[in-house]
Amino acid sequence: MAGALVIGAGPGIGQAVARRFAREGMPVALIARTRETATAAAESVAALGVRTPLVADAADETALRDALDAAARDLGEPDIVVYNAAAIRPDAIGELSHRDHTDAYTVNVLGALTAAAHTLPGMARRGRGTFVVTGGMPEMKPQYVSLSLGKAGVRALVELLDAEYGPSGVHVATVTVGGVVAPGTAHDPDDIADHYWRLHTQPRERWDREVLH
Repeated sequence: MAGALVIGAGPGIGQAVARRFAREGMPVALIARTRETATAAAESVAALGVRTPLVADAADETALRDALDAAARDLGEPDIVVYNAAAIRPDAIGELSHRDHTDAYTVNVLGALTAAAHTLPGMARRGRGTFVVTGGMPEMKPQYVSLSLGKAGVRALVELLDAEYGPSGVHVATVTVGGVVAPGTAHDPDDIADHYWRLHTQPRERWDREVLH
């Protein structure tokens, strides 16, 4: 049975999304940057059916593709892929080197592009599937330059992917989170996770490309 694949499965949104899809009876694969995070994430939702904790740095194209292949071998081609990896840090204009900006952009945008290029053609061939990227920064902030640039890039990427794969039946969208994620607040990860399930189950004629929480 194909299921859900969550890339960036740390505590917070990643694990909340895994729980949300697992509660619907879907097997879930988790990809995290470190073995410790992957194991902890899998253990936190194991009772709900999460089967596959995998390790890959989203900035490492080869490692990410290998993890995507491993997830597909275990679960089959995914019905939904959630890209939740992000490099989050405060930085001002001119503070970071080109290399630091490149490193951040690689995680925030290019990892999502790698995941999409690896999984969306198969969804298009099947005529169904969902690809959701966790966005943020609904308004650009000069205190978070690299993240603002990355989240702007995510919006552009989602638009491009929608144009390329939407006509084949693949729903591409972003969930834009407009605040600090924490349990018991207006940005509770479990509440945010509901958006991902709603996007996955939306009828095609009502598809949203961006949801703002």
